Amino acid sequence: MTNVIKVGMADLNTVTAPNRIRTTGLGSCVGIVLYDPVTRIGGMAHIMLPSSEMVRVGKINKAKYADTAIPLLLDEMTNLGAKKGLIIAKIAGGAQMFQFQSQNDMMRIGPRNVEATKETLKKLGISIVAEDTGGNFGRTIELDTLSGILYIRTVNKGVQEI
Repeated sequence: MTNVIKVGMADLNTVTAPNRIRTTGLGSCVGIVLYDPVTRIGGMAHIMLPSSEMVRVGKINKAKYADTAIPLLLDEMTNLGAKKGLIIAKIAGGAQMFQFQSQNDMMRIGPRNVEATKETLKKLGISIVAEDTGGNFGRTIELDTLSGILYIRTVNKGVQEI
């Protein structure tokens, strides 16, 4: 029996085959999927913001930021038995959902999330093998741990496999 593990906004989780993992409502947020094709261990993070550096006080939700969620997800996967050297990444989301008159970089949350995700993955030595980012529409993504296929569902565009 296959279960679907759900990942909320500013959340992350791991999954083993044959189960699947899904997140909905990716607008400017980025869904990061890490996958070890040998052990078939997968993980998903739904990040909302690029960096935790702007948080000055209190305890942070590490799953909310690209720079903290990805290392945490990697640790959780290796604790389950995934091999760091085998892990690949697929990313989706990072849309610019609203148009602004201002050229202020702070309003480019989707593109900044994608940039921070790529930078963090590069620092960790994890290759991005596929991505579906940008645009101005929302996405739902689901990882099949048996095949490693990431299904991306978008309104008016159907389902894409990467």
